[in-house]
Amino acid sequence: ITKATAPMQRIQAARMTQFGESFSLLITKNKPNRFYNDSNGGVGCRNFAAAAMGARLDKNGEPRFLEQVELFFNRAASRTNVPKDYLDMIKICDNVIRFAIPIKRDNGQMEQILCYRAQHKHHKLPVKGGTRYNEHIDLQEVMALASLMTFKLTIADVPFGGAKGGVKIDPKKYSEREIERITRRYAMELAKKGFIGPQIDCLGPDLGTTEQIMTWIKDTYVNMHGETNINAEGCVTGKFASQGGIEGRTESTGLGVYYCTKKLLSMPSFVEKSNLDSEGLAGKTVIVQGFGAVGYWATKFMQQDGAKIVGIIEYNSAIYNPSGLDVDSVKNWWNQRGTLKGSNRA
Repeated sequence: ITKATAPMQRIQAARMTQFGESFSLLITKNKPNRFYNDSNGGVGCRNFAAAAMGARLDKNGEPRFLEQVELFFNRAASRTNVPKDYLDMIKICDNVIRFAIPIKRDNGQMEQILCYRAQHKHHKLPVKGGTRYNEHIDLQEVMALASLMTFKLTIADVPFGGAKGGVKIDPKKYSEREIERITRRYAMELAKKGFIGPQIDCLGPDLGTTEQIMTWIKDTYVNMHGETNINAEGCVTGKFASQGGIEGRTESTGLGVYYCTKKLLSMPSFVEKSNLDSEGLAGKTVIVQGFGAVGYWATKFMQQDGAKIVGIIEYNSAIYNPSGLDVDSVKNWWNQRGTLKGSNRA
């Protein structure tokens, strides 16, 4: 988020991940980021992490996702009077499962697909969390995300425990028929193992999953348990509205990003530290990294509120226009071609 008239002298990416859609909003400031710059006397993130986490660092000298979550949990817990044994009970995942499913590709070859599901806490049932399809997913990631789901739900006073799961594939490399076979087998295995159900574990959409995928999961579960469970369709959220879903689910996360950004820009302290001239979204310029469901809807609502979308970045292309981009036109171009390259609006 930048001043419309300010030169982009220093860009800092504030990375946000919510319900699986990864994106960044770029904030222009004229001062160095002291938090990451040790030479300016700030706090060195990696040095702090190394001191706090010991040897459990990845090849980049940073803690893995699960260790990051535990690091911040421990820091917050140190400010409470909760006994350590209770904190240890809160921190650990109650149920974790990893299994492999065989899939026959369209070319006749067999492939083994790794699948995961973590249920963090059962203090409130059902547990609730997204299902992501991503080639980089692993066990520690779903455990970390399940933990964060519990904390978010608790803060919002939503009466569910946290969960998260997924399938280790890149959906772009599989046909629709292959994804359907993978999805239905994943749902069947979860049902056999007691890791899905309206009273047990309610799956939601996440990175790489769509309304169609969630509907396939629902359909599989209903075929297995619909005769004995009148609420069987409640095993997932994010379904097609015609299949028991609700209107507004698709844009809800991007709308949340819009509301959070709008709230930030109404706070004088944030506006002052960001070197912005005025409060509110009107007149600000925005660059978004990630133009999926979250990035698209967030920028659409920001544009309607007077912001100028000047840059859009995807995994394979990026466009920039200082005069502003029409979000809907760019989305149509992306949907038709799978790339931003060649857009005549940038």
